[in-house]
Amino acid sequence: MKLPGHFKILLSASLVLSLCLPAAVSGAAIHLESDTLLRVFERDSPTEEDAAVAPLYEYLRADFGELDSRGLSFHLYGWGRADLGDGEFYADDSAGELLYGYIEYLGPAANFGLRLGRQYVFEGVADEAIDGLRLDGDLTPYFSVSAYGGQPVALDSENGRSGDSIWGGRLAHHLGTHYNVGLSYKSVDNDDEQAEESLGVDLSLALPMGIDLYGYSSRNLDTEGWGEHFYQLAIPVMDFHLRPYLEVFEYDHYFTEGANSAQPFRFLAGTEEQLRVYGGDLLWFGAEDWDLGAKVKFYDYDLRGDSSRYYAGTATWRGEDLPEFGGEFGFMEGDDKANDYLLTRAYFYWDRPPQVLSSGFVTGDIVYVFYDEEIYGEDASLFLSLGAGSRFLSDALEIRVSGDYSADPYLEEDLRGMVLAKYAFDR
Repeated sequence: MKLPGHFKILLSASLVLSLCLPAAVSGAAIHLESDTLLRVFERDSPTEEDAAVAPLYEYLRADFGELDSRGLSFHLYGWGRADLGDGEFYADDSAGELLYGYIEYLGPAANFGLRLGRQYVFEGVADEAIDGLRLDGDLTPYFSVSAYGGQPVALDSENGRSGDSIWGGRLAHHLGTHYNVGLSYKSVDNDDEQAEESLGVDLSLALPMGIDLYGYSSRNLDTEGWGEHFYQLAIPVMDFHLRPYLEVFEYDHYFTEGANSAQPFRFLAGTEEQLRVYGGDLLWFGAEDWDLGAKVKFYDYDLRGDSSRYYAGTATWRGEDLPEFGGEFGFMEGDDKANDYLLTRAYFYWDRPPQVLSSGFVTGDIVYVFYDEEIYGEDASLFLSLGAGSRFLSDALEIRVSGDYSADPYLEEDLRGMVLAKYAFDR
């Protein structure tokens, strides 16, 4: 079997870092994390029906430098894949990727920070992977600013990278933990043509009686309309915690039409549809070992003229030594009977069960959905997952084995397995 280049590079890097860095560097903080994952399932490939697919993944994360204090540090995370099956299922897909790799410097004053390289940027309206530079810091005790610029990773295969760029930033005003209000901007060019331009407002506000307000709004500057609003409250009342929320989507302004958009529902742009989602969650922490909750969620469409409502109750029990058992029972009802269904779920997590896996854990999850009307001749769906794992080398190495089974109207039956070896090294 011939391993792809990305996979061999990551395996080599993992070996070099684990063997050489601890000996070569004195007094520097090092964190190395390796996840080797084998999946097994069946799919139709370009050359065979029900072909055995067995992808072997290697995820490697390395952090080196002043990780817990201000100073210089280096961060790397990537993955590679080798197909141990028929070799055709992933023929048109990437065999690996550098997810991030950047140098970071945290200065001694004004919360100054600098990142250079491939990185993820979360700045108000920005949720992007870029190859470039990010700067942030405090202007005064009440104002902070961040800015970034470079090339968007999402466009690296769109007619080459020449003419691709992304830049933006966020200006925030804050008063300790009382409130934080931010204004953010993002601009994306693809092949020297603007693919996206957006403006965002976000806030977090501490209100009297321990109530917190959080929310954000984003505006599409290309279409000159607000694409999304989301606001929620966190309200503590004795042993209860209430979270009401409201979310509004304007499809004409939510989806971008440029190459930067990878949204699978982008076809909804131009429909003039608006979706409002609102509801609330209620949790009760009055019992020592039990968390009980209820949730309600409403979906209202403007042009379709129909709505749906979901009601559910939840329960979670936690014992000593971290065993946890929980479940959810809910039902959806709508103006369109195709949206009516009953959902039940039960799950458990048991850490270090005595006389079974004294240094490991077992997990289980089952979800059953019953539909009021048949979908493709089926009136129910089932998902079942079982897993177990154990820890070795003073918990530095963890081995997990799991199996999943599902059957639903869209996929008659699906059975898959997974083996994961997770190793972490710190110095």
